[in-house]
Amino acid sequence: MNGKLAVYRRLFAYLRPYGRQMAVTYAAMLGATLLNLFVPQVIKQTIDQGLAQQDAQVLFAAAALILGIAIVRGIAGFLQRYWGEWLTHRVAYDLRDDYYIALQRLPFSFFDRSHTGDLMSRATGDISETERFAGIGLLELTSVILLIVGVTASMFWMDWQLALLAVGPVLALVGLGLRFGLVVRPMFQRIQEQLGHLSTVMQESMTGIGVVKAFAREPHEFEKFDTISDEWFRRRSGVIRTWGDYWPLFTFVLAVGVFLMLWFGGQWAIDGAISVGALFAMISYLMMLNSPAQQLGNLVNLAATAGASAQRVFEIIDTPVEIEDAPDAVDLGEIEGRVTFEHVSFAYEGASRVLHDIHFEVAPGKTIALVGPTGSGKTTLVSLLPRFYDPSSGRVLIDGVDVRTVTLHSLRRHIGMVLQEPFLFSTTIRENIAYGVEDATEAEIIAAAKAANAHDFIMRFPDAYETRVGERGVTLSGGQRQRVAIARALLYNPKILILDDSTSSVDTQTEHLIQEALATLMRNRTTFIIAQRLITLKNADCIYVLDGGRIVQQGTHADLLRQDGLYRMIYELQLRAQEEYAGIGD
Repeated sequence: MNGKLAVYRRLFAYLRPYGRQMAVTYAAMLGATLLNLFVPQVIKQTIDQGLAQQDAQVLFAAAALILGIAIVRGIAGFLQRYWGEWLTHRVAYDLRDDYYIALQRLPFSFFDRSHTGDLMSRATGDISETERFAGIGLLELTSVILLIVGVTASMFWMDWQLALLAVGPVLALVGLGLRFGLVVRPMFQRIQEQLGHLSTVMQESMTGIGVVKAFAREPHEFEKFDTISDEWFRRRSGVIRTWGDYWPLFTFVLAVGVFLMLWFGGQWAIDGAISVGALFAMISYLMMLNSPAQQLGNLVNLAATAGASAQRVFEIIDTPVEIEDAPDAVDLGEIEGRVTFEHVSFAYEGASRVLHDIHFEVAPGKTIALVGPTGSGKTTLVSLLPRFYDPSSGRVLIDGVDVRTVTLHSLRRHIGMVLQEPFLFSTTIRENIAYGVEDATEAEIIAAAKAANAHDFIMRFPDAYETRVGERGVTLSGGQRQRVAIARALLYNPKILILDDSTSSVDTQTEHLIQEALATLMRNRTTFIIAQRLITLKNADCIYVLDGGRIVQQGTHADLLRQDGLYRMIYELQLRAQEEYAGIGD
């Protein structure tokens, strides 16, 4: 129970910075509630002094008073609704900011085990459910509770004997509402989790729509989606059934209260023990609980949903940031680009080691090629340089400085990456090239594009550099995306480069343009290449051959060919054909 309450306490903490808005909102709500409690007293006076004594002046005064109450309640209602909605959306704004910032700070290892669809579901569906309760929902729940307490107190103030008859039904209403909340809260948590699975399947299907259509797997995707969607509906139906079980009870309990009032109170009024106006006022008070009783179930339902959703959002916000600046981290100033892997080993969370005692040094400006079969640890090794992961043991040094002792921002400012499948944002070519340099000038952007052999094809577009590339750069060819990514890295001007130079998916002419661009990019920079092309291997200053997370060979292309080993095997199976095709020899 304490854990469940902690979620709500933390959620309500998002309201704390907006004390003035909350004061206005809750003051308006309190005023409206008090005016509601005053209306039955006006009815009592109207019946006992106006109708019973046939005093028209009392009737007129009562009518005017009720009209005045309505006007004031209207003003209070406006303030309550306006600022309640304002708080609702402000909480959502702050919570969504915290969630997004948390996602940006989480390490690669988190995204290795997470699904994009589920993360999107939390950012949209869960935060939407949470915001509804944190602002207007909490306000209305407070109003309902105050009204129930106020009605009960007013009834005891008027006639404690009649009030005792109503206490049972009132307590029953409150008890049913609270029990309903306890029952449906875990049910709603399971619904939100299933919605995350649903979003994941939809996101994967949309992202891989080309593969789906190419293999004519639409029926399979329909079936998979329907299975998960059916499970979501089954869970939702469970809540509906539970709601259906409780809803009639609220109405029945209230009807029991009115029955008791009329059965016993009516006789007392006939006997003169209480006035007719008092009996009507008591029944009016009880009937005032009709709407709150129904709302109580809805609001407890809303609170349960919000609690489950908030817990899912806070799970992400609370995820430990494994890769972060050390307390005494310093900025990494200008560097030469010397890189040292000092007895480095690494294992992904919950998995066996993928790197074992890697030890070598790269002089500034040199090009290092990494070769090996799939799963040999090439990508993992270069991912340790920008601290996408930290080694399990050993150190990674730049110019003799452990990368864990410098700030992430200053470290990554010196490291650029061009991957085999470069990612472009769905914005203009200009903005994609200038992504890493906020204040880049037009001349600098064009110069980078020209150096990357991208300027000519960019200028052939009607909008040139203002051309929007579509989601993930889908409107550009593979070679064009690669050259835009190279231009982006050139403009970033890092001292250390990490490249995946695969160009197997492009034609020979495009490959030549990309190789020229890469040669320009690599000039005077320390470069690590996950190499798959012969020309890269021939030009590398040193080749490291990895197998099973260990360096099994090292040397130049010519040196390694003279040795019997994995490199020569890779050459014979994969690279000799490139050499024969290009007509180049050793």
